[in-house]
Parts: sequence; structure tokens; C-alpha cells
Amino acid sequence: MLEIRNLQTHYSLSHIIQGIDLTVPDGEAFGIFGRNGVGKTTLLKTIAGWIKPTDGEINFNGEPIQGLHSDRIARRGVGFVPEDRRIFPGLTVEENLTLGFLQVPGRSAADNRAALQRIYKRFPRLLERRNQNGTTLSGGEQQMLAMARVMIGKPSLLLIDEPSEGLAPMIVADLFAIIKEMKQAGCAILLVEQNVHQALTVCDQFAVIERGRIVMSGRANDKSDREKLLATIAV
Repeated sequence: MLEIRNLQTHYSLSHIIQGIDLTVPDGEAFGIFGRNGVGKTTLLKTIAGWIKPTDGEINFNGEPIQGLHSDRIARRGVGFVPEDRRIFPGLTVEENLTLGFLQVPGRSAADNRAALQRIYKRFPRLLERRNQNGTTLSGGEQQMLAMARVMIGKPSLLLIDEPSEGLAPMIVADLFAIIKEMKQAGCAILLVEQNVHQALTVCDQFAVIERGRIVMSGRANDKSDREKLLATIAV
């Protein structure tokens, strides 16, 4: 699904991503861990086309996407839920959701309506607030809206940046239940998350980033790999 080889990304003169290699197979979730400022968010933004890489390869479904504009990458089936959620001010919940239709421009109006109804069935709270301004929702509701807006386009790869940050445990549990559902439906997931224990409940593989490089990786179901992970991030 996603193959990254020797990825390099700069912010001006700062070398943020320094040669990252990773692979996310179909239907698997891959966790990215590490301290703040080590390049995790930059990695996701580079894959999504928000930042252009300076070197390396990003292959999605066997085709290169590095350097493509973000809207073209989204239309190929890459969904991105950023850390700041990007809820559009001045738009209602439903208007924010319908922006997700732009990910699938060839879909019929009837199919779009059906997709919206499926979203409301999965997120009844958004249905209750569909005519409310999106930026007036609670933090947890805004996170659900950001997830739902991407889901409405049925991506085959989902990039998620810190979904649990600042949210109550019950909301976090619901969000991770949604992530599990998407994975079970065949969506590949690349997840950046500070709550390592919660992330490991959905991830198949993981990697730890330090100073723009992967310093360790492993399988989530391997006890030894998990112990090494917890020891590495605790240092």
C-alpha cells in the first residue's frame, strides 16, 4: 500500500526527515512514536503532499506520489486527519462533511448522499449537530468531524496525527474503535500517537523516530519488540 524509501524533507535549512524507510501493507496499522519535534508530523505532511520532499521515494499502490499536490494525493485515496483538525470556520458540520466529497469527484450525487447517511449512522452526535457551526463543537466532537470528513471519501490509506491529544478517555476509546473499524474494512493506517499503549491496541507494526531517523522498529504483537519500544521512548 505505502512504501517510503530514503525520504528527506527540509524546512528551509533545517533537515527534518533524514532518510526514512518504511512500508505499510494493505489493511495494517503502523504506529509512529517519538518525542515532540522529531519529525513525526512532518513525515505525515510530506506523504500527504502538504510539504514537498527534497529527496527519496513515496510509492502508493505501486505509483510514485512524492511531489504531487495534496489534492491529487487525496483523490488517489490518501486521507489525512491533521493534529489541528482543520475544521473550516463559518461552515456547519454538514458543510464541513460535504467537503469530503472532493476526494471522490467522480462519485454520483446519490452515492454521496448515501455516504453522508452512513457517516451520520456511525456518528450520531454529528447528525444531532449537523446545522451547528463546526468550530463551536467540543474538542472531541471536532476530532470526530475531522475523522468523518476523511472517512466520507473512503480512503485506502489513512494518515492520523495525534488523534487522542487533549481528549477525555471515553472519547479516545470511541476514536480508536473507529480506527479499528477502518482497519478491519481494509484501510491501511499510519498513526502518530503519544498514547503508546492505546496505539498498540490497533497497530501491527511500529517505529520510533529520533532526529528525523527511525532508530527502532518492531511488531506490536511481539513481547520483546514492545519491551524495547517502551524502553526506547522512556529514555
